[in-house]
Amino acid sequence: MRILITNDDGINAPGLKILHAIATELAGDAGEVWTVAPAFEQSGVGHCISYTHPMMVAQMAERSFAAEGSPADCVLAGLHDVMQGTPPDLVLSGVNRGNNSAENTLYSGTIGGAMEAALQGLPAIALSQYYGPKNARTENPFEAAARHGVDVVRRILAHTPQETSGYRLFYNVNFPPVPAADVNGIRLATQGFREGLGFSTEPHNSPSGRRFLWIKGGDQHRPTAEGSDAQLNLQGYISVTPMRADLTAHDMMAPLAGINT
Repeated sequence: MRILITNDDGINAPGLKILHAIATELAGDAGEVWTVAPAFEQSGVGHCISYTHPMMVAQMAERSFAAEGSPADCVLAGLHDVMQGTPPDLVLSGVNRGNNSAENTLYSGTIGGAMEAALQGLPAIALSQYYGPKNARTENPFEAAARHGVDVVRRILAHTPQETSGYRLFYNVNFPPVPAADVNGIRLATQGFREGLGFSTEPHNSPSGRRFLWIKGGDQHRPTAEGSDAQLNLQGYISVTPMRADLTAHDMMAPLAGINT
């Protein structure tokens, strides 16, 4: 198996090393793992692409490249330049430092990388490691992802139907904020929503007196609806959420039919 990996935390992020190990085991002795990741951290850029300016791509090692762009840019660079003519069988994005459950999904560059791969017609999975009191200060906060990542990906691939057209499936996987031994299992999950919680801004003045705004997140341990990603993660489960890039509110097509003339 040929696997392309990327992330949004940057080429030197510890989570990318975890993902490389996962991908290497999945690829097998006869397989290949290619890395195209951002030269610098790109957290929160979503599905952004560098449409109005070029990006530099530099080779860091054998089958390892850093791109001055977003995760979606990296996938495009991997498919159409670095691996041109020999596309991967699978694209993996992550392992993100922190959760991409609930509304975080919409902002995530990790998700953006997987989404771009799906739009290019390839199987794609985003992987993120939830942080919390039980794992954030341990020697390896990514232990749950490292131990269970291969099994999760294999299960997803084994159960994913073949698709040849339209908006392809991709997956959002979040590992719970617990040590690997405390993971309770794997659960399919809907995307949750943390009610009353969202990003905000916090002003700070620089030493020169200039005013700046920092973007500030909210409480990541607020529960979401039963059966949704963040709720299951906080209960110790690995959540697997199947997604598509289609943003249509299909449930509203019938109720809004009166708009038609």
